[in-house]
Amino acid sequence: MPDRRPLYPPTTPYKTGRLKVSDLHEIYYEECGNPAGKPVVVLHGGPGGGISPFLRQGHDPARYRIILFDQRGCGQSTPFASLEQNTTWDLVADTEALRGHLGIERWQVAGGSWGSTLALAYAVTHPDRVTELVLRGIFMIRQQEIDWFYELGGASFLFPEAFAAYQAPIPDAERGAMVAAYHRILTGPPSAAQDAAARAWTLWEARTLSLLPNPAREAAWDDGHYATAFARIENHYFQHKGFFAQDGWLLCQAHKLHAIPGTIIHGRYDACTPVRNAVDLAAVWPQAKLVIVPDAGHTGTEPGIADAMVRATDLYCAL
Repeated sequence: MPDRRPLYPPTTPYKTGRLKVSDLHEIYYEECGNPAGKPVVVLHGGPGGGISPFLRQGHDPARYRIILFDQRGCGQSTPFASLEQNTTWDLVADTEALRGHLGIERWQVAGGSWGSTLALAYAVTHPDRVTELVLRGIFMIRQQEIDWFYELGGASFLFPEAFAAYQAPIPDAERGAMVAAYHRILTGPPSAAQDAAARAWTLWEARTLSLLPNPAREAAWDDGHYATAFARIENHYFQHKGFFAQDGWLLCQAHKLHAIPGTIIHGRYDACTPVRNAVDLAAVWPQAKLVIVPDAGHTGTEPGIADAMVRATDLYCAL
């Protein structure tokens, strides 16, 4: 195995801005790297996660114009934790509005986890605007995917102690439908119980998304402000099945990707979004290169995932 390459060094934005995208919502965006470089929009996870610094590091800052934005309701976008006018299709429209606002004709679209979901939804809606797709930790919000991670019987068998903590805020009688039970609490009036539920929901993901323990990540995610947006928005999307017309909708639309080059990166031991998701996507999008990292989980900071990411983005910049 060749030496693994790390993510590019940390970088800071050379420009930030805000874009009014509806009568209610305003999104924060930033640009990093080379203003004259190849444009790429990097879509963060969650939904509700906001920009993470490592998302700026998957592309060569000397050759890419790297654009990120906080999706509706999270990060520095406003109003905070709002579920109103907050659907997949609102975010697809926001992505396209930002492209137009920045005067970009076509761009690469990259994203991991929920970011891969949004990238796929954007690409099948606006395929003529996408030069390439670079996706990791594939997630398509199929019911089987939600059940695997958020209900008893899938990832709970791998992380029983963490799952017990995730179950703790939910009454015994409601534990057969965890997403629905959390939705009831997270969309109710603010309370100590709601805060506890938001933290429990968020920590379940923080404790399971990597093969490498990361106490610092768990501590950062166990923040009431962050957890409120993350849990409320993520649960809202899952309760509504991604706002797709049918289960498996993205796979049904994958024929629209056939003119778009792409790389699908997935950890073999991803407990959040199982590798079957990536295999299913590759089967209907044969033009994409499938990279299964043999010793990785879900997060983009694991060495094998980072290596695959920078190799893919370097290749597309050289084309």
